[in-house]
Amino acid sequence: MIRFVTFDALHTLITPRKPIYVQYSEVFSPYLGTLPPDAISRSFKLALRQLQAEKPSYRAGATNWWGEVISRTAIGAGADPQAVEKHLGTIVPSLMKRFSSREGYCLFDDTLPTLRTLHAMGVRTGLITNADVRIRDVLLDLGISGYLSPVLVSETECVEKPSISIFLAACARARATPSETVHVGDDFRDDYLGADNAGLHALLLRRTGSDGEDKLKGAEVDFRTIKRLDVVPDLHSVVAWVKKSNATYEE
Repeated sequence: MIRFVTFDALHTLITPRKPIYVQYSEVFSPYLGTLPPDAISRSFKLALRQLQAEKPSYRAGATNWWGEVISRTAIGAGADPQAVEKHLGTIVPSLMKRFSSREGYCLFDDTLPTLRTLHAMGVRTGLITNADVRIRDVLLDLGISGYLSPVLVSETECVEKPSISIFLAACARARATPSETVHVGDDFRDDYLGADNAGLHALLLRRTGSDGEDKLKGAEVDFRTIKRLDVVPDLHSVVAWVKKSNATYEE
C-alpha cells in the first residue's frame, strides 16, 4: 500500500516563470549589454553541468556555487570578462533573489490539486531535490510548503540524487518503508533510477507540450533497453496510479 509520495521539485512541481535564459538576459543586460538568447541558454547548460561535476551538493556554499555558474554563463555567452568581474557582485544577488520566490518560479497547473487530493486520501507527500536551501522559500511563496513534509534538500543533506541514501532518509523521516513509497520526477537517472535502486516505486514524469521543456532529460538512455519503465504524463496520473495501487492492495 502506498502511504508516502515524494516529488522532485524543478520541472515536476515547479517550473521557471519564464525560460531561465530570458530571466538571466533581463538581469545581465543593464550591465553586460544584450547577449544572444541562444548563447545564454547553451552557456548556462554547459556551466551547470560543469559545476555539478566539479562541486556537487553546493560545496563552498550555494551563493559561491551559483556565482561561478552565472559568471561562466555570461562569459560563455560572449560577455566581456572584465565587465562580468566588475558587475558580478550586483548580478549574482539579483538572480539569487529572483530564484528564491514566485518572481522566478511558478507552479504547474496540476501541482496544487494533486497535493490536495493525495492529502485527502491520507497519503503523505514530501520533496527530494538537488536544489539549494532557497527552494524552501520558493515553496513557501508558492503556497505549497504546508503539503510537503519531509523536505530533503541536497545542500543541507550533503548528498544528491541518485544516491540511495537520500531516498531512504526521506522514507525514514516519514516513517514509511520504501515499498510504501513512490517517488515522482522528470530525470531518468536522478529520480527514476535513484528511487528504483533504493527500493521505492518510481514514476518518470514526461510532460507533453510547452510544459515539457525538460521532457527529454535522460534522452541519452535507450528506453527500449529498460525492462520496466513506469511513465506518467502529468501529476493527475500520479493520483490515479496511487489509487490503483492501493485498490489492488486492498483486494
